[in-house]
Amino acid sequence: MTRSTIELVPTAEDHRIARHAAAAIVLTVAEAAIPLPLPGVKPGLANIVTLIVLARWGWREAVWVALLRVLAGSLLLGQFLAPGFFLSLSGALASLLTLGLAMHLPRRWFGPVSLSIFAACAHIGAQLALARLWLVPHDGVFYLVPVFAAAALLFGVVNGLIAARLLRELPRAG
Repeated sequence: MTRSTIELVPTAEDHRIARHAAAAIVLTVAEAAIPLPLPGVKPGLANIVTLIVLARWGWREAVWVALLRVLAGSLLLGQFLAPGFFLSLSGALASLLTLGLAMHLPRRWFGPVSLSIFAACAHIGAQLALARLWLVPHDGVFYLVPVFAAAALLFGVVNGLIAARLLRELPRAG
């Protein structure tokens, strides 16, 4: 029997995705050290990286970066396959789907800030829906909607403004 080897040659796109995913993972791990006023209310700093990737390289690369961040971040934080992982994954998937649809809106009126708000609201909506269906089988969880919606709006605006500024200041190449 002869041995065969498969050689995977990473492309420039693979390196770019890895760099951006690494930046998002660092922000995720750093954010985990921030004390939370309410469980689940986080600034979502890694979403800034996703917004930049979306604007510069498109939805497909943004999906890779976001999903790699969720997977690697959960592994590093010891939450893989725990409820927090599934909440994060559901939020990421909902925000990615929303961003995929929102990308087709006129860029003249919808920029990084509005996209960030859409993504943050979709993220928290998916997390609350999953929490209701799986973790807290009681409608009382929806009493938290105003608090989470306010946090999504606040952090969506802040992250969108940061992403918009970075998009203006970062060089186009790489």
